[in-house]
Amino acid sequence: MEDREEFLTARQLAQFLQVSEATVRRLARKRRIPSVRLTPRIIRFHLDAVREALEVPRYRIRHGEYEEQVDDAQLSFEDLQILS
Repeated sequence: MEDREEFLTARQLAQFLQVSEATVRRLARKRRIPSVRLTPRIIRFHLDAVREALEVPRYRIRHGEYEEQVDDAQLSFEDLQILS
C-alpha cells in the first residue's frame, strides 16, 4: 500500500502552530504558506510544505536574496519557537 500524504484542516494547523484559525487563513490568503483549496470554503495544508515555507531565513527576504514574494511581517517557526 502506498504512503498517503496527510493534509491538515485550518483548525488542525492552527493548533499545531499555536495560533488562531484566522491567522492560518490569513497566512494562506497572503500566500505566506502553501495551501490547497478544494472548494471556495474548504482549504487544506500539507504540514511539510508549511514548515518549509515558514523556515525561509528572514535576512534573505529582507536583503532580496529570496526570489518569491513573501510578506516578511508574518510569523516564522522561529517566532513560534516550535521544535520539530
